[in-house]
Amino acid sequence: MFKPNIKLDRVTDITPEILNKYGIKALILDVDNTLSTHHGQILTEGLTTWLFKMRSRGIKMTVLSNSKAKRLEPFAKKIGLDFISMGLKPLPFGFLRAKKRLKSKLKQTAIVGDQIFTDVMGGNLVGIKTILLTPIKPETSLRFRFKRKLEAFLIRALKITNTEV
Repeated sequence: MFKPNIKLDRVTDITPEILNKYGIKALILDVDNTLSTHHGQILTEGLTTWLFKMRSRGIKMTVLSNSKAKRLEPFAKKIGLDFISMGLKPLPFGFLRAKKRLKSKLKQTAIVGDQIFTDVMGGNLVGIKTILLTPIKPETSLRFRFKRKLEAFLIRALKITNTEV
């Protein structure tokens, strides 16, 4: 439930070769601390090149976030991707909408995100592959600090280490 299929540091560490190894042809992308800092609008270093590389290899992509459309739309336009706001992760609704929008099969779809309790758990519940990334920048709110401590415990307990590439 809490263990990802793939663990990497940054979104730009995901290569077409890794996706091919796992049979992944479509990516559902989280935004906060995955493509940008939490509630940020600045793209993570190398993201534009990475997106071009994925598109050129035929990888379908969309953004799924629990954020509101007002926050998400400018970011999604900046990177040229469609988006689903208020995704209610880890509940299945947003994941299934994204899969349908991508016209992909469950086995060929992956969620890419930085949180075990939203991205990984939700992806595993729905039956898609899960790619857990190291957060770009630690959040400062008490709620997030608590969640990150729980995630750190799970990472140790489940022996989650970076995937060999």
